[in-house]
Amino acid sequence: MKTKAIISALILSLLFLFKIPLSYSQHQHGATAKESVQPPSEEADEEESTVEIPLDKQQLIGVKTVDASVKPMQKIIRTVGRVEYNERLLATVNTKFEGWIEKLHVDYTGRHVKQGEPLAEIYSPELVATQQEFLNVLKWGQSAVSGQQSAVSSMLSKDAERIVDAARQRLKLWDITDEQIKAIEESGKPIRTLTIYSPVNGYVVEKNAVQGMRIMPGDKLFDLADLSSVWVISDIYEYELPHIKIGQSANISLSYFPGKIFSSSIDYIYPSLAGETRTAKVRFVITNSSAQLKPQMFTNVEIKIDMGKRLAVPDDAVIDTGIRQIIYVDKGEGYFEPREVHIGIKADGMTEVLHGVEAGEKVAASGTFLIDSEAQLKGVKPVSAHKH
Repeated sequence: MKTKAIISALILSLLFLFKIPLSYSQHQHGATAKESVQPPSEEADEEESTVEIPLDKQQLIGVKTVDASVKPMQKIIRTVGRVEYNERLLATVNTKFEGWIEKLHVDYTGRHVKQGEPLAEIYSPELVATQQEFLNVLKWGQSAVSGQQSAVSSMLSKDAERIVDAARQRLKLWDITDEQIKAIEESGKPIRTLTIYSPVNGYVVEKNAVQGMRIMPGDKLFDLADLSSVWVISDIYEYELPHIKIGQSANISLSYFPGKIFSSSIDYIYPSLAGETRTAKVRFVITNSSAQLKPQMFTNVEIKIDMGKRLAVPDDAVIDTGIRQIIYVDKGEGYFEPREVHIGIKADGMTEVLHGVEAGEKVAASGTFLIDSEAQLKGVKPVSAHKH
């Protein structure tokens, strides 16, 4: 009995002893749980959204910061062009009657001709017959006018004048000039060959006329081009087209004339794109009085576009992941905050920031990729643009 009592006393003593540390452990666990559910402080939040780069390490990796600022931006589009004939100054020489070329005054391609200079002389039996009819009508009209001044002769005189005018107009429709018609009237004989004159000042760019050849109405004899003004045709990429407008100034240069700049402006933007290159053609007009610019010459074209004042940062300050753009904002004391931003145009090494950064904030302009690597290692997430 005494033994059982002793054992029972020992068990109670052990239970009593074990009860104290157990309750202490539970109390401590409850206190820890209460502390764990307390909201984190703002300082902890800020530390989680920034990456720390000590100043000595910044110098080592070459980190530099600049202020995001509002400044005038000018976009420069550089492209190449090609000199072409000014289509407004092209002319074709042909005839409206059948005949033969009896004499060729311009006998090679590339020759320069002046307006009114003879190109070829053409014999046409049909034209000779028309001239003879005109002379017969002219003689009849003169005899009708010189008759007695009676009512009948007056009517005949008026009819003769109308017939003569009609015959004269018919000759004009054959492209016979007023001077040639006057010479026919004065000589009283038809002109055997009709001389074709150049309608413009320019160069012969195509010659189909050959001495002695037979020609038919509408056959092209010569193509003439006036090079006092030429076109420059350039290709502009599809993504640059929204910035292009008619009237914008441009500087055009050629490697053949070092240091010489031809000033021009956009004269026309063609309405279609080239499917292979995704480019549109843009036309410029250049005065070429000395004819130094020749078709098919290649040119360099520089178009300057004033984009106005915009909030901008250097291009190197923006990290483009392909999905979003990130800028690291200097928060001071070696801390950088990654921010997701929305960007606009790029020009002259600067990038426009639409959302995410405010004017006056300092941003990392160099060493950004090393800062980004450190942020990714520490699991720092960029702050969304809409929060700023």
